Amino acid sequence: MGNGKEYDFVVYGATGFTGKLVVEYLVEKYSNDSEVTWALAGRNLEKLKSVADSIGVPENTELLVVDSNDVSSIETLVSKTKCVLTTVGPYQLYGDDIVAACAKSGTDYVDLCGEPGWMHEKINELGDIAKESGSRIVFSCGFDSIPFDLGVLFLQNEVIKRHGKPASSVRGRVRAMNGEFSGGTAASLGATMAALKEKPELFAVLANPFALSDGFTGPEQPADNKPMLDEKLDTWVAPFFMAPINTKNVHRSNALMNHMYGEDFCYNEMWIMGPGDDGKAAADAVSSANPLSDAPEPGEGPSRESRENGNYDVLFCGDINEESVHVSVAGDMDPGYGSTSKMIAESAICLVKECADLAGGIYTPAPSMGIKLIKRLQDNAGLTFKIEN
Repeated sequence: MGNGKEYDFVVYGATGFTGKLVVEYLVEKYSNDSEVTWALAGRNLEKLKSVADSIGVPENTELLVVDSNDVSSIETLVSKTKCVLTTVGPYQLYGDDIVAACAKSGTDYVDLCGEPGWMHEKINELGDIAKESGSRIVFSCGFDSIPFDLGVLFLQNEVIKRHGKPASSVRGRVRAMNGEFSGGTAASLGATMAALKEKPELFAVLANPFALSDGFTGPEQPADNKPMLDEKLDTWVAPFFMAPINTKNVHRSNALMNHMYGEDFCYNEMWIMGPGDDGKAAADAVSSANPLSDAPEPGEGPSRESRENGNYDVLFCGDINEESVHVSVAGDMDPGYGSTSKMIAESAICLVKECADLAGGIYTPAPSMGIKLIKRLQDNAGLTFKIEN
């Protein structure tokens, strides 16, 4: 696979807000690395040139004009590269042709998708085609859902090392999250709401934690949709707005890894609000607020200062034999933009450079890149995976 391809990967959407951040990261980390070859793609050549100039992209970097509605331009892009890194969402509006072209041609693909309805459709439509062609398609390579998906894998590896078996119950607990939401996240949610009107059957997909698990259904999962007291941590927790996508990806990972976490595996994900009455009041307030009410427009986002002042820290608790093993995943920039742009760049490089033996198919980050990606994210992208007890 990949013989005769000019590039390891192409950044598609390089003129969008997140795409530009990916390009900035590549220029900073990889512009002098002859081992990693990349190009930029977007709808408008003038905009591509201005992004390349303003960021200091090496002069010999190819700029490809690609329109998500023009299949021949997509096919040209896919023919030149081993992997497409796309930030052009909402994927349910703009992603169909590009992911299909990758699946059919054996080209790898990474995105930032947090749209489970669309992912469910694509798994059914393209899963077998990708297996046959050798295309490795990895959805959700940003803050949805890398810290959570790889956090559970990191935790379970530690639990298995200590206990000889995985924890059948894992609690994801967001301890800190500072930074603004991406306009793309809000737009994806809006597109999903609009799609529900056209396809009411999507409700069943969105409500099912196993919707992406290829037909497998595990036990009933713990409720995560209202404030509660986490007695083991002695703190109030509130619903976390990304749990509906992250939990589906974690269960898909488990299914794709032959149920490494067990067939009875339970996972829930909530936001730590603190102990006592204050914690309860905060949890009640969070559960009734709309987290995306002040998100920017797609293509816009926070200042560099705001991105660099952002951070996140997520605790994972694996409950086994009356004890709890704790690990954490933290990031050094705001989750929605600064950290996400680094995560997807490292995912593309990891997939092409370090996963030669991975068969074709539609994946999540843990079963496709797993420990290799954890290492890259720690070495390069400002993430910290830590065993806490």
